[in-house]
Amino acid sequence: MPTLAPPPQIELPSVSFFGRTLAEYAQFFSLDVAALRGRAVLDVAAGPSSFTAEACRHRIDAVAVDPLYGCSTDVLATHVQLDYERMFAQMRAKPSLFRFKSFPSIDAAETDRRIAAQRFLTDYAAHFVHGRYMGASLPRLPFLDGAFDLVLCAHLLFVYARRFDFAWHVAACRELVRVTAGEVRIHPLCGVDGRRYAELARLRSELLTHGITSEVIAVDYEFFAGSSSMLVLRGRRS
Repeated sequence: MPTLAPPPQIELPSVSFFGRTLAEYAQFFSLDVAALRGRAVLDVAAGPSSFTAEACRHRIDAVAVDPLYGCSTDVLATHVQLDYERMFAQMRAKPSLFRFKSFPSIDAAETDRRIAAQRFLTDYAAHFVHGRYMGASLPRLPFLDGAFDLVLCAHLLFVYARRFDFAWHVAACRELVRVTAGEVRIHPLCGVDGRRYAELARLRSELLTHGITSEVIAVDYEFFAGSSSMLVLRGRRS
């Protein structure tokens, strides 16, 4: 019997510095942007996303954290250049992994994400000194308990599941919940091969022992296969 070839997937040797716009966040996190006005929102592992820059213009009290924040704008621009070239070359080489529901083509997605990166770089240069962007990484965040009304984390936990063990996922989720007085939204629930995180049921069960409830919610979004849901976490304060 012939051996079946493994399904194609995007190679992720390291966590990519890759970002998206507020409009895309609103889709995959099911956000009501108007309802967030005046609320404190944290974007974790934000990369060069323009969510925080755009959210602040909508009078949302948004803050972003990423391990690379603290680097100069020029250094971050270099990360954008290198990671975007690598990622979009892979996307074009493996189109079967993608679903053109939110974008008509990979070209359109690239244009949108490059706009996001440029908005981010401009805002970062102006507002890093004001504390809008902070260098930090899971599973430890430099914020007080319940500091935010909503915490968002996109394209980290389950996309890079092979890089982080189960204990790290538990610690990361508990930390995300610790810093919110409301809820945590995590997207997507799968890796870039489209397969749902294999330990999701175990993770949700473990979190429940720490007083954290969870809910899988479908979203009206899908860019790469399987990315049509989010995980919502709520702690004892929620």
